[in-house]
Amino acid sequence: MATLVRRAFKVILFCGLFRLLLPYVHPYPVEWTDSQALTWLHVANRLGIRDPDDLFFLVTVAMNLIATTLAYMAIMKLWRLYRKKP
Repeated sequence: MATLVRRAFKVILFCGLFRLLLPYVHPYPVEWTDSQALTWLHVANRLGIRDPDDLFFLVTVAMNLIATTLAYMAIMKLWRLYRKKP
């Protein structure tokens, strides 16, 4: 039972960190300049994606997952160091 609670806590921690970092991790502000919009359009077309907003969403989610994973790993490492201290 304790293992189940620990695993559930880790999942909840990861989801909470993901939600917490959503407003802070993004490649550009909401409004794009003309050159940024053109660049996103070219990259999306090269990848076979019709709408550059879909590509922007995928990039934003990937960046957020990387940031969340790094924060989660840091928290887990700090927690292990804290528990080892006498």
